[in-house]
Parts: sequence; structure tokens; C-alpha cells
Amino acid sequence: MKVYLDNSATTKPYKEVVEEMIVSLTDDFSNPSAAYRDGFEIEKKIKQIRKNIARTLGVEDKSIIFNSGGTESNNSIIRSVASLNKKRKNHIITTAIEHPAVLNTVKSLEDDGFDITVLDVDSKGYINIEELEAAITEKTSLVSVMFVNNEIGCIEPIKEIGELLKKQNHKIFFHVDAVQAYGKVDFKLSDMNIDFMSVSGHKIHGPKGIGFMYIKDTSKFKPLLEGGGQEFNLRSGTENVPGIYGIGKAVEIVFSNLEENISYINNLKNYLWEKLSENIDDIKLNSDLENGVCHILNVSFADVKGEVLLHYLEGDNISVSTGSACSAKKKGSHVLNAIALSPNEIEGAVRFSLCDMNTKEEIDYTVEKIKSHVEMIRLLSKRKRR
Repeated sequence: MKVYLDNSATTKPYKEVVEEMIVSLTDDFSNPSAAYRDGFEIEKKIKQIRKNIARTLGVEDKSIIFNSGGTESNNSIIRSVASLNKKRKNHIITTAIEHPAVLNTVKSLEDDGFDITVLDVDSKGYINIEELEAAITEKTSLVSVMFVNNEIGCIEPIKEIGELLKKQNHKIFFHVDAVQAYGKVDFKLSDMNIDFMSVSGHKIHGPKGIGFMYIKDTSKFKPLLEGGGQEFNLRSGTENVPGIYGIGKAVEIVFSNLEENISYINNLKNYLWEKLSENIDDIKLNSDLENGVCHILNVSFADVKGEVLLHYLEGDNISVSTGSACSAKKKGSHVLNAIALSPNEIEGAVRFSLCDMNTKEEIDYTVEKIKSHVEMIRLLSKRKRR
């Protein structure tokens, strides 16, 4: 049995997504900017895909800007706000558990003279709204907070943050990295005071190399890429038609059954934790089971190195990931350090991330193999200590 439980890293494209991309590469291969009929028809289809995506968020079509994905979106948005406000409002607030595409971008701006505040989080990864409010100054131009953390799955209080920023006596832009939230959390941007949002297609069973930015007010955005004026002059470059066709089909499938998909994946996540806790001693839940996102479960196994367990599972055709990404200043994941796990807990952390393609049979198989490997690793560890 082959089991893929690393869906936070990337997802397997739906069959229909691949088929739609093949159409774009074989039949609809013309340039959307071409003046003849074939180009016009492709442009029309892209407009319809943009409209469908906008509808899932309750926003206007023109606010959806296609690009290469989350990293480009985060960089473009943060650098745009910084560039337009650097002379009088050079303060940016973010959190300690953001994706490196945010943290490294604000760090580079700090080197350029910007004032950066990085908010701490609690043991489950949540920021404190009062601490955010206290950090705001008259020079604050941007608050960037991820919707869902990619390692532990906590859902930040995005609506409450938006309401807080709306009450301020000067405009503070609000950017949300929604790469792990779009298609996993049921929300509408029309209900939130969000100015910018980032999304990646390959996290929702679409292709890699495609995503989009949501830009509430396009007059408040400075393009990172200049050129031929595509995407309303906000992201130039010939459109990635296969990618747009692919993400369009993925969005269509995911949102046709969004509530059912979320419920199904969440039940699988709860089942996985139930089986792990029933069958394996000395494990620690690092995710918020009740309030966290549907698809991410982070667990630490005492006296086990997560990376070793990962490779044992790899031999069983089971794919998971660890929480031990390298950090220059601290050992292990910056997220797990931020929630104050011990070094041993960080070293023993494994992230399971699920999708609607997973089954209970796969979970049972996975837990069976984990139980066997953990028992063996712990036994070998005890022998070494003697």
C-alpha cells in the first residue's frame, strides 16, 4: 500500500486537472494576448476561471491576480507595501511562525532600515490580539499574519485582527498568507478586512508554479514584475495558461463539495490521532485538535528522532514530514521553537497532513507501521544507553 500524508508540502493533482492542462498544451496553446480568435478564446476562458475563483471568495474578478504561487505573492505584496510607505510608515508587524517567504522578506527589509516587530505565539501557535494592538504605532504600515500554520495547523484569529486594524486611526494594510487555508477553511473575504492574500495552486490538487494574489485595492499595489502589462498591469509576463487551466479546475472540484471535504478530512485527522494515542505510548500532540485546520496533525514521539522514523516509513511507502527544518539560530523548526517545545520534542516531531484522497485503511496501515518502528527505535535506543 502507498500512503501519501504530506499534503501540506504539495498535493497530487486531480485527474481532471491534468486533463485540463493537456488541453491547454495541445489545443489551447496560443498566446492569450494574440489578436486572432484562438487567443481571444483562451483569454475568455481565463476570465471565466478568474471569475469562478473570485466567486469562492466573495470578491470582484479584477482583485484576483495570477502568478507563480505563495512565495511570489508574499514577496510582491510585502515589498509593494514597504515601497509605497517607506518614507513615513516603515514599521511592519508579523509573527514568529510565518513561512520563510514572509520572515525572510521582512528580514531583508529590516536590513534596509525598516522596523520589524515579530509577535510571539502561545503553546498552540496563536497570537495574542492585545499584544498585536500594543505593537501598533503611528508608523505601522503592514500587518502580515498567516491564516493557517503549515507545520502545526493552528488557525489564527484573522477576522478579529482585521476588525482591530479597521478601528485604527490610520490605514494599516493587512496581508494574509492563506496557502494552507484556501480550500481547507470555509471563509469569504467579503466578511473580513483583508487587503492582500496569497494562495498556491499545488496545495489544493492543482499544478505547481501557479497561484494568485488577492488585492483589494489595486491602486495601492506596486508591481514586482514590469513588462507587457498582463494581469491588469500588476504582474506582467505571458500567462501560465496550463497552470491557470489547472488551478481553475482544481478550484472548481474543491469548492463543489467544500464543507463535505473539510468534514471528511477532519474526521480522518481525528481518527489518526485516536489510533496513534491508543497504540503508542509517550507521544505529544502539538496541534490544536479541536480548533485547528482539518488536514494537519503534528505529533512528537518521545525517544524517537522524527527523521529516522520518516525514513523507516518511507520503506513502507508511507510519506510524512518532520518538524526539523534547519534554522540558522536555533536547532530545529522555527515554528516548534516558537511554541516552546523542548529540544527532544522538536527532534521527535512528525507532521501528518491529509487530503480527501486518503482513507481509514491508509491510516490503519500507517499507525500499524509507526507502532512497530517506534517500538524498535526505542528498544535500540535503550540498548545503546546501557
